[in-house]
Amino acid sequence: MEVFTVMWREFIFFKRRIGKITSTAIMTPILYLIAFGWGLGRDVIIEGSSYMHFIIPGIIALSTMNTSFNAVAMRINISKLHEKSFEYYLTSPVRMPLMALGHILSGALRGMYAATLIILVSYLFGIKINIDSYFILICFLNSFLFSAFGYGAALSIDSHYDMNRFTTYIMTPMSFLCGTFFSLNNLPLMIKKIISVLPLSHASISLRNIVLKGEFDYKSIIVLFTYSIIFYCFGVYMSFREMK
Repeated sequence: MEVFTVMWREFIFFKRRIGKITSTAIMTPILYLIAFGWGLGRDVIIEGSSYMHFIIPGIIALSTMNTSFNAVAMRINISKLHEKSFEYYLTSPVRMPLMALGHILSGALRGMYAATLIILVSYLFGIKINIDSYFILICFLNSFLFSAFGYGAALSIDSHYDMNRFTTYIMTPMSFLCGTFFSLNNLPLMIKKIISVLPLSHASISLRNIVLKGEFDYKSIIVLFTYSIIFYCFGVYMSFREMK
């Protein structure tokens, strides 16, 4: 019951601000497509495909990461530090694992919404990509794990400024290094191995292989699912810590 209550509350929030949320979700991807796809990569062929086809799966992975993370992190951050409303959850007779799951699923669905918008925008750019059940699963797992990470991150900080550290030192480096805009094959072996461990790398490469090659590696599902469990447990742990 707690899961659906939280999700319904977040749905009401989403419905009231759908215009602003939609414009925010598509603005950055459109700029990426114009700048990198049309501007720099119009005549570029990479891994046997046009750069526009190459970059769209990466942008989808990037957008699901950022949207799901920010959707939860900002909401929890504001309710905890500014509105002081998160305390009501902690003092109410709710089960923390279910409350956390409700927030995280809400953020994951926001990530899926962003992915849907990017796919529609890509059609406007004349780029059609193949979507199957594996593609949807990867998008959801990527959204879920970063939503869970945003939930735990928001509960672990004590000021608004601390949230910028997660963005600066974790989210931004992954955005540019995890194969979103370029192939990892050209990187030095050691750096490639380090980057390949990160969840966004698995999401970007998996989505790209599905779209461009029709191939799928089950290892990516295992890795993303493992990250999802770890970050979910981290969020639940931080919820219980807030109660003390």
